[in-house]
Amino acid sequence: MIKKKIWIIMLLFATIILFAGIASAQEEQLTTDQVNNNKTLLILGCAIAVGISGISAATGLTFSGASAVAVAAEKPNIGSKLLVLQVLPMTQSVYGLLTAILMLMGSGLLSGTESAVMTTNPIIGPAAIFIGIVVALTSTSAINQGILAASSINAVGRNPDVFTKGVIYTVTTETMAIFGLLTAIFIMVGLQLL
Repeated sequence: MIKKKIWIIMLLFATIILFAGIASAQEEQLTTDQVNNNKTLLILGCAIAVGISGISAATGLTFSGASAVAVAAEKPNIGSKLLVLQVLPMTQSVYGLLTAILMLMGSGLLSGTESAVMTTNPIIGPAAIFIGIVVALTSTSAINQGILAASSINAVGRNPDVFTKGVIYTVTTETMAIFGLLTAIFIMVGLQLL
């Protein structure tokens, strides 16, 4: 419970800092060094979001995959149910990838032409780091989701009728990652990246 409160306070603090910076940002052209700094930090934010969410998803998939293989060896006829449960932790890596794509599109780095916000707002780069961290940290729920998926897979191996309950229990941990993605999107909208 204390960890949850700490995360909420950290997210609120980061959001307040970012929006305070937005309010004080001036609409004048940045120097080439400032624009390059924005680009570098934005790319780092993308790397944080994709990298940590990918590692977390891979860890969760390892837990659920190990259970799926063991159960499938004994009951190959329920393989499709096992596969659904096994891949659930992968969705958090999709959130990291989506965050990176949105930041790269909003900044103009995917199209090759910088957006106006990249050349006029000096906090875009540091904000991208916060965005990447928010998505990365909330995507670590994939590890716990993998553990829950492994338990659900074992339960389905004993009684295939509990499959739907197993999916519901396993998906509930994903809400933290969804909250992280939504927070990232709200920050990007506030920064006019989207």
